[in-house]
Amino acid sequence: MAVNVTMPKWGLTMKEGKISKWFKSEGDSIEKGEPFFEVETEKITNVVEATANGVVFQIVVTVGTAVPVGTIVAIIAEPGEQPERIEGIQTGELVEEEAAAPGRGVSAPVDKPVEKKFVPSSPAARRLAKELGVDITLVEGSGPDGRITEADVRRFHEEGPPAPKMTPLAAEMIRQEGLDVADIEGTGESGKITKEDVQRILDSKKREAITRPVKSIPFSGMRKSIAENMHASLQNTAQLTMFTEVDVTEMIRFRDIAREAYKGDETVKISYNDIIILATSRALKQHPMMNSTLVGDEILLSDAVHMGIAVALPEGLIVPVLRDADKKSLLDIAGEARKLARKAREGSLEVDEVTGGTFTISNMSMFQVDGVTPILKPPETGILGIGRVKEKPTVYNGEIAIRSMMFLSLTFDHRVVDGVPAAEFVETVGRYLENPYLIMT
Repeated sequence: MAVNVTMPKWGLTMKEGKISKWFKSEGDSIEKGEPFFEVETEKITNVVEATANGVVFQIVVTVGTAVPVGTIVAIIAEPGEQPERIEGIQTGELVEEEAAAPGRGVSAPVDKPVEKKFVPSSPAARRLAKELGVDITLVEGSGPDGRITEADVRRFHEEGPPAPKMTPLAAEMIRQEGLDVADIEGTGESGKITKEDVQRILDSKKREAITRPVKSIPFSGMRKSIAENMHASLQNTAQLTMFTEVDVTEMIRFRDIAREAYKGDETVKISYNDIIILATSRALKQHPMMNSTLVGDEILLSDAVHMGIAVALPEGLIVPVLRDADKKSLLDIAGEARKLARKAREGSLEVDEVTGGTFTISNMSMFQVDGVTPILKPPETGILGIGRVKEKPTVYNGEIAIRSMMFLSLTFDHRVVDGVPAAEFVETVGRYLENPYLIMT
């Protein structure tokens, strides 16, 4: 019995998906559990497996088309079975605008009558031109007053149209530039091509070279989803960013001590980011408003810290979520954060691993970037940007000393949190990074 394959629903917020790839074609055999097609959502890209054995009878939704959850995208039939083919979209309508098709209120183009040009010619010449398939309007007449004769038509048929007239300078410019004479319209006497006509073509080609893009990249997929989400974030929230510079010399020493303690264990490799996640998760427990989400008319305070960790991919940015970060040790955070980053780069994240975050960290410390103004990931209230570690002279214990300094930048939704509590949160994070041993207290 034929089976209708539908667009799956991954997570509560998924409303539609786009078919980005079919692994099978119509007529191919397929087994249950075998990769069938790839779906791209605003969160991730995942592979959908076949739900039955059989033959791919029909692929209803083409690659690049977005349809609502539950839409029939394909039909799997038993060998030899001939179910009714699906026309159009069933159980939902296309999200993307459909191209106009005949019979849907689109008028067919009406051919405009072609105005015929009168040319002086003899009846015999016109009759011969019709027999030979020659456009008589292109023939140059040699008779009285330019009248076209039979001989003119026959010569045109045998030799082709005469070379266009042009000035010697125009001819030399055309030769040097390698231009096609057919592309140049002469404005001189009797249609003669002049220097100005050639120069006009050269100027046009220069303008095209300046304005023509070197490479065209489709604005779609993850890049388009990121753009839409970021624009919506800026449009729908009251975002404010504050900066502070902290002395992370002790954080670096703490990391080095931890690495030395576990240097024999290849599964443990503690980074600055792991310590920052630990410090931030502990600070969020002391400042619960920063760990909240605004949903409708309610501010929801989370009793757990689900930390979003921004990971850069070649095609864009994705934010895996480290759940219950506030309940994990530094070693747990280091292991799980690295696992999430690896799955993000492999494209194997599950929907639950990119949803449900309560706060996000965007770490740019691996680049030559001092500070950033990160954009909120709604409905979260805050996102913490991390700049690079840079050695510089500063006042330490009343004296000038070379210390390792780092900028923190907190972007927060001013509708939910005011400046003072946001500043207190940043101050707590900074205190933990300056004295990481306090995190353990």
